[in-house]
Amino acid sequence: MNPTATPYVSTYLGHRFHPAAPSIDDVHIEDIAHGLAFQCRFNGQTRAFYSVAQHSLLVAGLVPARLRLAALLHDAAEAYLGDMVKPLKALFPEFSRLEEGVMAIIGERFGVAGFAAPAIKRADLIALATEKRDLLPHSSEAWASLSGITPVPARIQPLAPHEAKATFLERFRELSCATPRREPVAQCA
Repeated sequence: MNPTATPYVSTYLGHRFHPAAPSIDDVHIEDIAHGLAFQCRFNGQTRAFYSVAQHSLLVAGLVPARLRLAALLHDAAEAYLGDMVKPLKALFPEFSRLEEGVMAIIGERFGVAGFAAPAIKRADLIALATEKRDLLPHSSEAWASLSGITPVPARIQPLAPHEAKATFLERFRELSCATPRREPVAQCA
């Protein structure tokens, strides 16, 4: 396949990412951190800018240590594909297939699996309940997916995109250096 003939996304670092034919060599943590930090959750329908990167940090803080890196990266495909709201995503099953393929490549790139682990799914719902409470003040209706889910007590203080990116990258380095690997990670040496 001619890589210039397939649609691609230009990344922050100047790479080309081909969503329909993702390559492990095109996945870079700074592109992921940047893309997630500059994307607002809930299609921007929040009281203040709140990034997918900050959401990922929240989720990573709610799971057991062994799942933290997977939790931090659980929405990493959104750096390349965008953050499509769930009601819209349900209408486009092909998007979900693309997202699964991109997540597989991201997992391979960083040696991480288990993005859909039950503990991560539950933490994602706890984060969602907290975000609904703190960031969507006019969303007074009950969400069926949050039945029985209690938000964390602490209120969310939204981070600016550059702060969210720096915090995401720092947390990634901490977690990736703490994760046993067959090959050492250069930044941990």
